Order: sequence, then structure tokens, then C-alpha cells
Amino acid sequence: MSQLLRNISYLVFALLLTGCATNSLFMPYPAQLQGYQQQLSQGQSKPPTDLSAKINGEDGILYAQEAGRIAQLNGDFEQSKGYYAAAIRAYNSADFDATISASNLTANASSVLLNDNALPYRGPGFERILVHQYQAFNYLMLGDMEGALVEVRRANELQQMEQARYRKNNAELQAMENGAVTAEMNRLSKSSKATSSFLNAYSYYTTGLLHELSGEPNDAYIDYRKAAQIYPNRYVEQELVRLARSLGMQQYEEFKQKWGEAKTMQAGQGRMVVIYETGFVPAKKEFSVPFRIDGMWQTASMPTYANRNKHAASANIALGSNTRLQAQPISDIDDLAVNALVEEMPAILVRQAARVYAKAETNQWAQRKNDSWGGVAMEIFNIISERADLRSWLTLPSQAQIAQGYVEAGSYPLQINAKLAETIEIKSGQTTLVWAIQTGSHLRVFSKTL
Repeated sequence: MSQLLRNISYLVFALLLTGCATNSLFMPYPAQLQGYQQQLSQGQSKPPTDLSAKINGEDGILYAQEAGRIAQLNGDFEQSKGYYAAAIRAYNSADFDATISASNLTANASSVLLNDNALPYRGPGFERILVHQYQAFNYLMLGDMEGALVEVRRANELQQMEQARYRKNNAELQAMENGAVTAEMNRLSKSSKATSSFLNAYSYYTTGLLHELSGEPNDAYIDYRKAAQIYPNRYVEQELVRLARSLGMQQYEEFKQKWGEAKTMQAGQGRMVVIYETGFVPAKKEFSVPFRIDGMWQTASMPTYANRNKHAASANIALGSNTRLQAQPISDIDDLAVNALVEEMPAILVRQAARVYAKAETNQWAQRKNDSWGGVAMEIFNIISERADLRSWLTLPSQAQIAQGYVEAGSYPLQINAKLAETIEIKSGQTTLVWAIQTGSHLRVFSKTL
């Protein structure tokens, strides 16, 4: 038994060493972010100092994303830009490491004997896409349109790359099968309206808007059309009608018949575009499947999403006494998160199978040694070390909505859902972007004339 206990001690020591790099081994990630979410919901502006201190660790991408989002919500766009840049560098470094590495999914699974929290965080594709989109918002608010365009173009490239990657991985892993896990995947798939995690109408709409503001209507038309195909939205459809007419597109008559004639800016008017984000994406939960192998207890713990609350109602927007708009959803971010988990589940199963096999081998070793107490010790260690990976970017919104209209130039009080936000200036012939974020009871509003 002494040798077995030494082996267990080595495993525990390895766990402790790994914990220095990834904090989620000991504290589930949602618990680490709960305080920040509560503060954001109450309108408090606490700098993400303790998160930024962890950016150099194995979960650095995740902490950089969270810190960037929190700084952004606090209105510190320069600081947020630095955090997002750190996340982007880490993603690019991980791409390089993957390119030169000879490892594959099975080898990766064999290297993790504890649980998936020991793996460096790399994030699902939709998170990486949103890093670039939110970095573009930082550049916009800082008055750098060229920098914003670079970021949204990169977001578009990543959507195409993620689509190709998913097709490849799905073909390789579709043979993986497990009854309980398959049932959970089916439940998750039915709970999501999104068809994939990597096609985000919100990102395409943002790219289209920036292309249009930069005098690139053809590129704007292409991205608006992609957005409309992914997530139908009457404001995007009106943009397509308007651009199809101004560009002399043959689709103009078809679009006009389907969606009606589009309004255009009149002399003395400006354009107001409202992007409204609400709530937080849900945190992952753990579900465990206990079973016996050769008479010894094993536990498989997997991440999932519990039943989710309904989205908030479409925002009612009032500008002055004459302009009334009702926002429409452009993307359900929580649906993207659910789909990302479903898409990742086959790879999680590969690692889980390798881990269960490795743990079963330690139990059988104890049996061959007739070491009943050692076998019990290993059973206990295997059970307590099995934890689902609950890491995800938790300060993202649950849903994004948009609205837009043409308004006579002037300064007006803005109200969203009957809450007075701030005074908005509309300039003739220009676009005023209003970015509103509702977290709990607190509403933040940032605006920029472009």
C-alpha cells in the first residue's frame, strides 16, 4: 500500500503544481466571476485588477477577455484595448503552438489524468470572434475607424475558419457515442435557436455598419446579407433594400416586395443606430454519471447548461418627443455558447474516455496487489478529482438587439425602456452610434458620432 500511496501523493502534487497555472482546478470558474457580475449589475466600477494579475497563467486568455470586457463596461476603452490585445496575442500564440505540435486529440487526452480544468484555456471560436468585435468597439469609441475595420475584418475571417474547422472535427469525431451524453447534447441542441456557434449575425452586422460608414457600400451589402440570412431582423432587411437600390442591384425589386421600401436620410437629418445588449450569458453547470468498471466506482463529469431564463423583451427607445423605436434581436449570445458546447462535446468525450481508462488501470493495479485499502483510496481520489470544465467568458451579454432611424439634427434626451439615459446629439448627414448595455438593474450608455 505504501507504494500506491506514494503514487497518489505524486498525483496530488501534480495537481497542486498545475493549480498554480489554472485556478479553476480548485474553484469552479463561475464562482470566481460571481462577484464581478454582481458589481456590474449594481453599476459599480471596480477595476479588474485581480483578473489582470492572472493573464500570464494557463487561463490567461479567459482572464484577459473578462478584464477587457469589465474595463469596457467601466468606460475605460484604452485599458480594455490592452486587455483584448493580450487575449488576441495569446490566441495567435496558441495557433502557432498547435501548428508546430505533433499532438492530436487522443494524445492531448492522454496527457490529462485529473480533469479538463488542467488544460490551458483556449476558448470556443465564437468567443475569439467577439474579442475582435469588442476590440473594434474600443477603437470606435476612441475615434480610430481604421483600427476598428481591421478588427471586424479579422472577425469575419475567423467565422470562415471556424466553420471549416468544425466540418473537419465533426467528420473525425462523429463516431463517438455515449447514451447519457448524447441525450444531454440533444437537449441542448433543442434549447438553442442557433444553427452553429461560429456564425454570428451580430458580428456581420457590425462589420457591415463599419464598411458603410467607411464608404464601402458593396462590402456593407455583403455583410448585411450574411447577417440577415443567419438571424432575420427587419432593420437589417431595410438596410439591404436601401443599399440594393442605391447600388443598382438586381435584387432590389425582390427585396422591396418582401420587406417594403426602405426609408432614406432626408436633408437636415442624421441617422441614429442603437446597439442594445442585455443580461449575461449563463454559466455552465456540471452533470456527473457514476458507473462501475470491474467492480470499482468511476465518475464522469461533463459540462452542460441548465434550463435558461427567457430573453428580455425588445427594448423600447425614445429620442426626444417624436422618435420611437423598438429594438429587434440580432443575436442570442447564449445560444452561441450552447452550440459551442455541443460542437466541443465529441472532443470532451475523447479526453474523458482516456481519463476513465487511466483511472480504471490504477484501480486494477491495486486489485492485482490485493491492496483493498489502496483500492478504496484510489476510488476516492478518482471521484474527487473528477470535475467538469465550467470555464467560459461570463461577462458577455445574453442577447444583442439593434434599432435605427433618421432624426432631425439636434440634441435630444434618450430613454431606453422608460429610463433616462443621457442626451444624444444628432448631426445632419452623420451617424450617431449609441451602445447601451443593460446588466441587472444598471444601464450603461456610450455614444459616438461617426
